[in-house]
Amino acid sequence: MDFATSSSPAVQRQLDRLGALSVPEGRLGLDAIRTLLARLGDPHLRLPPAFHVAGTNGKGSTCAYLRAMLEADGKRVHVTTSPHLVRYNERIRVAGELISDQRLAALLAEVLDAGQDLSPSFFEVTIAAAFLEFARVPADACVIEVGLGGRFDATNVLSHPAACGIAALGIDHERFLLAPEEGTPDEPLSRIAFEKAGIAKPGVPLVTLSYPEGPTLEIERAALTTRANLAMRGRDWDAEATDLGLEYQDRFGSLILPLPALPGPHQPENAALAVAMLRHQDVVSIATESLAEGIRSARWPARLQRLAPGPLIGNREVWLDGGHNPSAGEMLAAHFAKKRVHLVIGMLANKRPDALIGPLRGSLASVTAVPVPAHEYHPTAAFGPGVTSAADVPHALAALPNDGLPVLIAGSLYLAGEVLRLNGEMPD
Repeated sequence: MDFATSSSPAVQRQLDRLGALSVPEGRLGLDAIRTLLARLGDPHLRLPPAFHVAGTNGKGSTCAYLRAMLEADGKRVHVTTSPHLVRYNERIRVAGELISDQRLAALLAEVLDAGQDLSPSFFEVTIAAAFLEFARVPADACVIEVGLGGRFDATNVLSHPAACGIAALGIDHERFLLAPEEGTPDEPLSRIAFEKAGIAKPGVPLVTLSYPEGPTLEIERAALTTRANLAMRGRDWDAEATDLGLEYQDRFGSLILPLPALPGPHQPENAALAVAMLRHQDVVSIATESLAEGIRSARWPARLQRLAPGPLIGNREVWLDGGHNPSAGEMLAAHFAKKRVHLVIGMLANKRPDALIGPLRGSLASVTAVPVPAHEYHPTAAFGPGVTSAADVPHALAALPNDGLPVLIAGSLYLAGEVLRLNGEMPD
């Protein structure tokens, strides 16, 4: 369940209605969202050109690069991503600006009223609201992040996006994405690839990274079945971070682009995927200079973000990351490979408690477990021996020694949102 609160009474009334929704057990498919959109005039058929991005890790960063590149080119861009960190409004960015409280309250009321007998989910209502507003407000492009999986995700009603992309694959959301189903792959990562590749569309570029053999075969099969135009890294395009910058090449030529300002060893790959998506479509034009500027200017809160000095952290070096699966753990381990770090961790009860601690073990100076506010979370004992507990992040930080070592707060985007709020760094 995604929880949301607002300081606006009008918005909170609609968020309370959203919070009361529950999906009927076992319901899969796109019938409910399609029926809801039909009642709203099928706004998903009237969107500006859309860039649709799936993946286990990196899809949000890829969306951030796409938005930054398109805006650097002077384009007006609609964006929908999830989850929000501090305010629900973050999920719906209209022509470059977070949706206003006044507009959001009216929009959610309209969608909830239209679908009150359909038992839509929190996410289905959110996507219907986003698409309804995106169809009403002129823009040059949309950037659409898949919420969960791809095949049955509410965003997959898009009929002919400008391009589809698949970022890094990993094991996450096992209850939903690995549920037994006849005709689907048995090997877990191949099944994940099968679900993500469900966003492929006839005649539309399907731009991907490179993957192991099983997932690659599933993506190739999806592209063949749907007649999508597959462009896979290592075969149709490639990129490498070097001393010169991000060296990119495809059949259209070679580029030397700047390395991303966003920290992390994975970010050149995410930036390159965004570049490849834009270069393999012919619906929205974009200058090479805008690709470079977008790589430099992209921002993506709570993804290996160094917090600014503020009321929560003072002047200490504190990093924040919402990652919660083994792939995220490996990324964090690579970033902190040559450092000692104090870890403050809070994880939802349905996540693997060793997902971050395992990969990071060689860098950990201490581990402190904290609750994830308003959610079911792992108790301290789940993280193993030697882990201490604190009532919340402020108490955890106050108890750490003043030894000059950096601090990493990680394990949940919900926890990350609370940290940003407490430190006065509201996502805009």
